[in-house]
Amino acid sequence: MLQTIITLAYLVAAALFIFGLKRLSSPVTARGGNRMAALGMLIAVLAALFEEQILNIPELIGGLALGGLIGVLLAKRVAMTSMPELVAAFNGFGGIASALVAGAEVMRYAGREEAIVPFTPTLALTIALSVLIGTVTFSGSFVAYGKLNGRIKSMGFPGLRLVSIAVGLGVLAAIAWMIVSAPDFPGLDPEAVPLALAALAGLAFFLGIFLVLPIGGADMPVVVALLNSYSGLAAAATGFVLQNYALIVSGALVGASGLILTTIMCEAMNRSLLNVLLGGFGAEASGGTSTGDTEERPVRSTSPDDVAVLMSYAGSAIVVPGYGLAVAQAQHEVREMAEMLQKQGVEVRYAIHPVAGRMPGHMNVLLAEANVPYDQLIEMDDINADFPTTDVVLVVGANDVVNPAARDDENSPIYGMPILNVDEAENVIVLKRSMNTGYAGIQNELFFNPKTQMLFGDAKDSIKGVIDELKELQPA
Repeated sequence: MLQTIITLAYLVAAALFIFGLKRLSSPVTARGGNRMAALGMLIAVLAALFEEQILNIPELIGGLALGGLIGVLLAKRVAMTSMPELVAAFNGFGGIASALVAGAEVMRYAGREEAIVPFTPTLALTIALSVLIGTVTFSGSFVAYGKLNGRIKSMGFPGLRLVSIAVGLGVLAAIAWMIVSAPDFPGLDPEAVPLALAALAGLAFFLGIFLVLPIGGADMPVVVALLNSYSGLAAAATGFVLQNYALIVSGALVGASGLILTTIMCEAMNRSLLNVLLGGFGAEASGGTSTGDTEERPVRSTSPDDVAVLMSYAGSAIVVPGYGLAVAQAQHEVREMAEMLQKQGVEVRYAIHPVAGRMPGHMNVLLAEANVPYDQLIEMDDINADFPTTDVVLVVGANDVVNPAARDDENSPIYGMPILNVDEAENVIVLKRSMNTGYAGIQNELFFNPKTQMLFGDAKDSIKGVIDELKELQPA
């Protein structure tokens, strides 16, 4: 009877995972989908604990309370600008958890304890894949974490790829060592299996570092999505090791959805995944320029007062959010400004580039936090045709995703990357702290366009200045 209930619980959990993931595809239903998937995971965890009789009721309640408290603290204290790093850390912890659980089966076998399933060459291969993918995800994710918060720079050394190939060959040798140490190969000592596992884990750890270290910061959104897929694949492999169907289903869903998201991100950058992994335009910003000497090129500066007048008399306006908006935490001020303009009859929408920010969907999450209506968030492919008929575009902290060099300059490192064609609008206002380059490390030709006016300063303070002037312009 208990086993039947546990099996049904796994089935319910799998259904919640699937429906929750489906609801995540739309901003309108994403919050509900997240709660649905979280409920599914809670059910799956409880079912697994009862099935294996791991914890008693007090321990179970204590674990749930402690985990819930940690989750609440993270959700409340982590700033929106740090959310990409948090996602990278979650990926890493998920990967290492899968690797440790799969590795525990090797220790059962080496200790002559009763394993969940017989230790066959097939199981040895499954464990090896789980440890390999999980450990690569762990080390690679924390390198990505360091890149996202600026503590680690993209770097390499002569022969890095040769070293990576050598490590990869060592990984294959360690996997083969594990397989031939299974009982079907009676000439080998089972005690060699933990040694093979340790060698595999060590090599995989360095492989993850070597794979992510040379990749530029501008490519980190793609890397985070790919590592998320890896963490799911590691979990699915561990599910096969433990014969746990809920873990197989959830891992496969994460792996597949992460890979789909990675593909979407690569298409948004007009680059292949192989090109991203081998390095590209994502070098760390160094203050360099793509063309010419920016000190000798004039730019037009403006003030909050002038921006308010220009936007209040516009018929249509588009806001383009970028990472600078997250840094300034100005999303609430932008929403307030947009609502004031809408009351004056100005049509306001938000143009969302797929790779704006530091992680997939970063701008969607940021604006949703400020309760911006979902129907005002328009994706790049749907809004690009509207820029030529738009009166004013307000670029808040975006850089590379609005750089015309990606469209017009064949010598630019980002040439071919689809961008938001904001330079086709009648007027462009760019909010930036300075003329520094963006995350891709190249100068933005948009800043020198005759249509562009630069509003320098902290984005939140600048928008507040615009709001104050809009209030003055409103009729008494």
